[in-house]
Amino acid sequence: MAVFRNARAAALPAKLSRSWLLASAADEKNFAPALASEADSVIFDMEAAVPDDQKAEAQDRVVEALSTGMTAWVRVNGRDTEFWAEDLAALSKAPGLRGVMLAMTEHPEQVTYTAMRLRAGIPVLALIESAVGLENSVEIAKAPGTFRLAFGTNDFRKDTGVSEDPMALAYARSKLVVASRVGQLPGAIDGPSGGLEGKALADACAVTQKMGMTGKLMLSPAQAVDVNKGLSPQQDEIMWAHEMLDAHAAGAKVGDGSYLPRLARAQKIADLADSYGLWNA
Repeated sequence: MAVFRNARAAALPAKLSRSWLLASAADEKNFAPALASEADSVIFDMEAAVPDDQKAEAQDRVVEALSTGMTAWVRVNGRDTEFWAEDLAALSKAPGLRGVMLAMTEHPEQVTYTAMRLRAGIPVLALIESAVGLENSVEIAKAPGTFRLAFGTNDFRKDTGVSEDPMALAYARSKLVVASRVGQLPGAIDGPSGGLEGKALADACAVTQKMGMTGKLMLSPAQAVDVNKGLSPQQDEIMWAHEMLDAHAAGAKVGDGSYLPRLARAQKIADLADSYGLWNA
């Protein structure tokens, strides 16, 4: 099997990944297009995308792909399902496994038990999809093995009955952002905006960014370019950071108490823009 991984995305640390593309493991034909896309990280989905009577075949499909040149994350079934242990046993020796996303994470020990069944150092992305998971998100963020938090908006809405309106989901998004900070994790990952494109997708990404989240789940490779753009430093921010850092390098005097915080923000924008290939674009 050929190696399809997008070289730019493969070189980007997962802590900086903006676009997280879910590729259904129900059919191996979904893997190559996902890995050739502009998505920063790709997740082979063995959970929601696969019916219960096809789980075993999906496991075989994913392990084969990750043993013959492909590299990806994998969404495994929840800790309380009959498939969880089998998923992890199948993936424990797959050389191309970059990390796992744990579905229906509700308690911190679920992440730790998952990490213990994988090779040392394999990160676990905790997918928060319920009210219980949200209320326990601080402890989940601090649990050994937790790499980042992600928001499963669709299942969360089913569990709580809230609408998709940004205001209705603002508390949940904010809580995951705060929990990530308390747990000293990279930024939280927002849920997918299925079917959106163009301005509608840009507006959804603007909500994600304004809430303090730094990544977004996706269901289509076609969304990757717009999600990456929407969650990257914008051109006016990059220009401001250039001016701020150039002035500082030229010996600008420290003014009021806002100078050093602004300088730190300019450096953070510069570092992110450089990681995404935008600083000298």
